[in-house]
Amino acid sequence: MKILTCPAHLQLLEGILRKSLPFALPVFGAVLNINRGNPGNYEVLVDKWPEFGAVLARPSGEVARAGGVTRRPGTCRVCSEHPWAPPAGFVGPWGHWGGLGLDLVMLGAGLGYRAHWKQGFGPAPGVRVGSLSPSHVDLLNDTWPYGGNARSRRYLAEILGRFPQVCLLDSSGQPVAWVLTDHFGTGTHSYTLPEQRRRGHMQVALTLAAQRAHARGFPSFG
Repeated sequence: MKILTCPAHLQLLEGILRKSLPFALPVFGAVLNINRGNPGNYEVLVDKWPEFGAVLARPSGEVARAGGVTRRPGTCRVCSEHPWAPPAGFVGPWGHWGGLGLDLVMLGAGLGYRAHWKQGFGPAPGVRVGSLSPSHVDLLNDTWPYGGNARSRRYLAEILGRFPQVCLLDSSGQPVAWVLTDHFGTGTHSYTLPEQRRRGHMQVALTLAAQRAHARGFPSFG
């Protein structure tokens, strides 16, 4: 497969994938990130250019696994490679926002949804918007469904240091709720501490994450 390195080609690919949403979601978010500074150090490969039939996003320098390309006759074929991609059929927390009181329109890269503030909406008293720090990696690893081991800890430390995130802090500066994003522009780890639930914290964090994703150019569809 051919690695695309030309900025003009990558911009063209972004436009082509945008027209193939939602099927192109597995790689569209990665291409968006690559075209916006490539914080995850990813690369995109195609079987041929410009009339490609398959496209793959993966960490730069890795060797593609056999059978890693999705094939679907008559359709733009896309896939993504990442050791921490959720299993097939996984439905993340983004599928349940309606119950949080948000008006949602899904965006092209999973987390890039658009949310609108409802009346009287904002952080609870004593809670402020802040950010996570490297010292919080163990907390993230302990609370992530795929965490609890050294590999997951390295992965969470990487995305924490490279990609946008939102965190709500209590009056002592301790995290109460957060939303992380990953190489594909998707929500990877969103969590509210059990003792802080049912107070609207995740609603605030998700809305802020949505607004920031939209400001970065992650477009809406649907």
